[in-house]
Amino acid sequence: MTALAGGIALPGAAHASRETWKTLQTSPVAGFQYHHGDALWPQLAVGQPITLTREADNPYDERAVRVEWQSFKLGYIPRLDNAAISQLLDRGETLDALIVGLENSSNSWDRVKVEVRWRM
Repeated sequence: MTALAGGIALPGAAHASRETWKTLQTSPVAGFQYHHGDALWPQLAVGQPITLTREADNPYDERAVRVEWQSFKLGYIPRLDNAAISQLLDRGETLDALIVGLENSSNSWDRVKVEVRWRM
């Protein structure tokens, strides 16, 4: 936010509130067909935020990262794509994620794409 005084930007005002985010990856949501995905499909929209939650005790994947939309499980970051994300979450890093693609496809891997970003 830039503060203006008499039409002149105050030094440092814009810089102080700027956050830098780095896009880590874009991935499909794995397991979409097994969770709340189909029931929630009509409410999902590109640009909506999602939550990433680490599931260290997941019996099928020790690096599991759950994908949630408004507290409903949509699925997971795919096993082949979750190494960096799980490590960053384990370190307490701040990650942000949002829906960047929706496709009404019979292939569940094509239905929802998410972008994961890291606050630098």
